[in-house]
Amino acid sequence: MNHVNLEVHEGEIFGLLGPNGAGKTTIVRMLCGLLTPSDGTATVVGYDVSSQPEQVKKSIGYMSQRFCLYEDLTVSENLDFFARVYGLGKGYAKKRAAEVLEIVQLTEMQKRLAGTLSGGLKQRLALACALVHGPRLIVLDEPTAGVDPPLRRAFWIYFRRLNSQGVSILVNTHYMDEAAQCDRLGILRRGSLDAVGSPTELKQKAVRGDIVDLLCSNVQAAKQIIEALDCVSSVEKRDGWLRIVVGEAASAIPRIISRLEKAGVTVDHVRVSEVTLEDVFLSLAARGENS
Repeated sequence: MNHVNLEVHEGEIFGLLGPNGAGKTTIVRMLCGLLTPSDGTATVVGYDVSSQPEQVKKSIGYMSQRFCLYEDLTVSENLDFFARVYGLGKGYAKKRAAEVLEIVQLTEMQKRLAGTLSGGLKQRLALACALVHGPRLIVLDEPTAGVDPPLRRAFWIYFRRLNSQGVSILVNTHYMDEAAQCDRLGILRRGSLDAVGSPTELKQKAVRGDIVDLLCSNVQAAKQIIEALDCVSSVEKRDGWLRIVVGEAASAIPRIISRLEKAGVTVDHVRVSEVTLEDVFLSLAARGENS
């Protein structure tokens, strides 16, 4: 980690976005009291992660990439075990188990052995175990890694439902579509926090203008011609297309097409594209490499 300064607000879904190896899991483990920071300080739900790690662990829900389940126990017995670890009384533990099983839609499977469940069902049970004690903050470390798209969507329905009930969520992911659902994002790269903001704010900061995608007969020649235009901020090749950042698409496109046609370059297709989080990530990476 390289002097990461981060604040997660109460009641929000905050995402850590970055490629594998960027440091997302390391940050999460420090915030959960599982790793002691070598420098700096961190406070989670009012507790210092270095001096009060046990209080931190009891106050949050943590769902890791690996299943922390007892496969020889039933779904219900796993929940009861985790509820007791967190100090819940027998009656309240039973009530909470019923509530979280309904949230993750495992009520009808509570008598099944955890070891007989599919990977997706184990993911649901792991989430239920992280929720059973009613934490104010849920920390999710790549919670949908390795699961199919329909289950990923289902998990995000669960997360939004929890958030609407006042639960704060910190999630790390490398999926762009998941990151887009967060209230705010921190983009990590090589252990450094490159940017923080809402998905909309990050898009506005990273790409100042409109994005035009152009397909033409001579990509290399077109790139050199377009780069010379004063209405163009940048041009890059992407999957056979030219991705062009301009100040304003409506006025720039006619100028670009006219200039290319005069040079004998045939324009096959032009489209205005929405700025994506992938564009944000690539823009930040390019700035880092050029700094």
